[in-house]
Amino acid sequence: MVELTINKIKVNAEEGMTILDAAKKAGIAIPTLCHLKDLFPTGACRICSVEVEGQRGLIPSCAYPVSEGMIVDTNSPRVRRARKTIVELLIENHPQDCLVCVRNKNCELQDLSAQYGVREHRYAGEAKEHAIDLSSPSLERDPAKCILCGRCVRVCNEVQNVGAIDFTNRGFQSTVTTPYNKGINISDCILCGQCILVCPTAALREKSASKEVSNALNSKSKYCVAQIAPAVRASLGEEYNMPLGADVTGQIVTGLRRLGFKKVFDTNFAADLTIMEEATELINRVTKNKPLPMFTSCCPGWVKYIEHNKPNLLNHVSTCKSPHEMEGAILKTYYAKKMGIDPKDIYVVSIMPCTVKKFESHRPELSEEHLADVDAVLTTRELVRFFNMAGIDFADLPQDNFDNPLGESTGAAVIFGTSGGVMEAALRTAYNMLTGKELEKLEFDDIRGFDGVKELSIKVNDLQLNVAVVNGVGNVAKILDDVEQGICKYHFIEVMACPGGCINGGGQPIHSKPEKLMKRVKALYSIDSKMFHRKSHENEAVKTLYKEFFVEPNSHKAHEILHTSYTPRKK
Repeated sequence: MVELTINKIKVNAEEGMTILDAAKKAGIAIPTLCHLKDLFPTGACRICSVEVEGQRGLIPSCAYPVSEGMIVDTNSPRVRRARKTIVELLIENHPQDCLVCVRNKNCELQDLSAQYGVREHRYAGEAKEHAIDLSSPSLERDPAKCILCGRCVRVCNEVQNVGAIDFTNRGFQSTVTTPYNKGINISDCILCGQCILVCPTAALREKSASKEVSNALNSKSKYCVAQIAPAVRASLGEEYNMPLGADVTGQIVTGLRRLGFKKVFDTNFAADLTIMEEATELINRVTKNKPLPMFTSCCPGWVKYIEHNKPNLLNHVSTCKSPHEMEGAILKTYYAKKMGIDPKDIYVVSIMPCTVKKFESHRPELSEEHLADVDAVLTTRELVRFFNMAGIDFADLPQDNFDNPLGESTGAAVIFGTSGGVMEAALRTAYNMLTGKELEKLEFDDIRGFDGVKELSIKVNDLQLNVAVVNGVGNVAKILDDVEQGICKYHFIEVMACPGGCINGGGQPIHSKPEKLMKRVKALYSIDSKMFHRKSHENEAVKTLYKEFFVEPNSHKAHEILHTSYTPRKK
């Protein structure tokens, strides 16, 4: 430990700790732009500069280690002037469109401008102009709003290990772009949206489907229905200053009905259905000597990743559609027939925590008779904007229940929203299918949490079933290499592209505090623990669906409607 003085306060810090972390430990806030927790500091933006006694220039606190007896001033007149100048220079090269910007009131550059009292334009000069990249169905990239903090580059390269974007050129011509400055739709981007979550401005944002959804809701010929993903219910309340991790399921249902949706269903129903199909597929692979390990297919970002990077291993990916696509397929087949509605008139809107779901809903493989399973995807953030435009006071909404029969679900489906949840739900049902017995303990603590790769071995009859959970697609490369070499020890592997799973999806409320993520995860596990039915095979509505429509899991009809294929994509 070393002792230093920060703003005349004695602070004890671990040797090697940065000034930034030492100040935070002492409750002293220092602004940052380029800094990302747990990644090696770059000191690129200099907004975190502080004055250190004995040093001639200002020091980037995020990249400078503490030392014994160091005296630091984080708020001297010189420091404030430097920070204000940096902000002013950034603003002069930034579009002056805050009032119409999607990140208005949720923009770090805007916050810094207010904090340092920027009230006039003191610098005039040439500003960069760039075309907006609208090529992707999921993301929009606006280089004119980029402040070159590099956070998106770092999360894409160092966390996700995708490398779809990077810096190019130098000096005033510097920009963040895709290889050869082509559209993001033809890059290696998996559209996970993690870059959006770390972007301090609106240089990266989701492509909005609000106009299409609004037109459908106002159309007399469309029968609009909505479905809600599990992760959305544990995060949307944050946008209304409700307690972190608040379960706002009932309020979302009410809000969607007030927007004009005729029916509101729960994607969790299809999550239970997914488990029935996926667990059966796993058992068939294990017992009939088919390609193992089997990877889950619930995450379209992960599926796109393997299509780009290891298309030769696609036969290891479950053929099951993701839950919201299954729900859409059921709505336009079984439900349409049951209710006497023309499938062409049903307009399915998925409320998702995810940006890549937008891409997924456009995949030609996910349609029946030229009708897409899902017509539009709204992220959590987009739904909040929808509620605000409609004048809906969300915090005061009464709670309502999902419509049936596609609104019934179990606790196993709820935990789909967090890393390890799909695997845990699958094990609860696969164990029953193989043994005819129920698990005594439903919680699998070994595959919960935020470790990059978690593993578990469970005895099922004579089989020692080895499973793994990959938290964040950046951790999957080693496992894919092992599969390719034939030395992988696992039978079943869950991969979620986003660190933490869907609860931290690219369409979720933008946060900078890890405790928010933990609260969301705890909320889902809490909902699961309180459910009467906690295993997917106990879902009575799913049982009825098989009895009336599919006969049994993995039947010919189930494969036609609930399963899909994948597309090798060139890098």
